Amino acid sequence: MKAILVLEDGKSFNANSDLNTECFGELILNTAVVGYQEMITDPANAGKILVLTYPLIGNYGVAPKFNESNKVWVSALAVKEKSRIYSNFQAKLSLDDFLKEKNASAVYNLDTRTLAVHLREKGPLFGMISTKEFDSKKLVEKISQIKRQPAQTLLPEISVSKLKILGKGKRLVVLDLGVTNGLLKQLEALGFSLNILPYNANVKQILSISPKGVVISSGPENDPSLNQVAQNIKPLIGKLPILGVATGCQVLAAALGVGLIRLKLGHRGVNYPLARPGSFKGEITVQNHGYVLDQDALRKVKGLKVTAYNLNDHTPEEIESKKLKLIGAQYNPVSSGFDQVNPVLIKFNKLLSIRR
Repeated sequence: MKAILVLEDGKSFNANSDLNTECFGELILNTAVVGYQEMITDPANAGKILVLTYPLIGNYGVAPKFNESNKVWVSALAVKEKSRIYSNFQAKLSLDDFLKEKNASAVYNLDTRTLAVHLREKGPLFGMISTKEFDSKKLVEKISQIKRQPAQTLLPEISVSKLKILGKGKRLVVLDLGVTNGLLKQLEALGFSLNILPYNANVKQILSISPKGVVISSGPENDPSLNQVAQNIKPLIGKLPILGVATGCQVLAAALGVGLIRLKLGHRGVNYPLARPGSFKGEITVQNHGYVLDQDALRKVKGLKVTAYNLNDHTPEEIESKKLKLIGAQYNPVSSGFDQVNPVLIKFNKLLSIRR
C-alpha cells in the first residue's frame, strides 16, 4: 500500500508499506551494508526511524540467533529496495516475514539517497510515516504536537525488571539500559557470572551482590532516566572497576560531571576509524551514537585521559582512568568473529585483576 514519510521541516517522500500504520520518531542514518537484523533489534535504536543507506536490504534473510534482543525496537525501518529473495545457510525466514511476525513497521521504495543528503545537510530531524494520512501539513502538525509533549523514558520497558543471572565465574554486575545479546555473550566468554540488574538499581543493590566490577550497558541516548542512572552510579566511582559501553559511557561521563555535545550527523555505521594518542595504528569500529563527550569537560577530570578518538572528527571515543578504576567506550565493542572478544572488554577484565 502507499505510504508517505514527512519530516518536521515539511520535506516529504513517497514510499510503500505492507503494514497499515502511522509512526513517529527521530530519523537516524546507518551506512552499514549488513547488520539490519542486529540494528532493528538493538534497544539503543528504540523509538527511532532507522534509514539504511545501502540500497538493497533483506538479501540474506534473518537468523534468530543474531537478534540483539527478543523485540524489534525501531519505530520503523526505511529502505530503498527490499530483496525479493534471500540466500544464507543460517537464515530461517525472510526479513519481511520477521517484521510481520514482530508486527513491526517498514517502508520501502523510498528515495533513501535524497533523504540521506537532506539529513546530512539539515542535521537531526523527527518525522512521521503514515499509510492513513497523506496531507503533509497535517502530519507536520502532528509531529509538532508530539514534540511539545514531555519526553517519556523508555528504560522501564527496555530493562529487566528484576535480577537475572547468566553464566558462572567471577561475579559481574551488568546495569541494563538496553544490553545486547552480543555484549552478554562476550562477557560470558571471558568467564563471568553476569548479574543483570534493572537500570535504576541503587548502590546498595549493586554492592549486595559483591561484584568484581560493573558494566553499564548501551541503550537509548538522551533518555530522561539516564540522569538518575548517573547519580546512582556516582558513589561507586573509584570503589569498583566500571566499564561504560556506548550510552553507558555517556552515563559514566555524566557521573563525572562531563556533559554531552550533539553531533550534526551521528556516528552510525560499521567502518568508523579510531586512532590512539601516540600511535600510528588505526582501528575500525562499529558506532551508533548521536552525542559525544565534551572534551573541555573531560580535561578537568583529574586522572582521566582520552585513549581513543574518532579519526574523522577527532571526538573522544574511549576514556580511561586507572586511578578511578574506569573505562568508557563510546563505540560498540562488538566481537570480530566467532567466539572472539573485543579488546576493550579484555582490557576491562585485566583491570578487574589488578590488586589494590
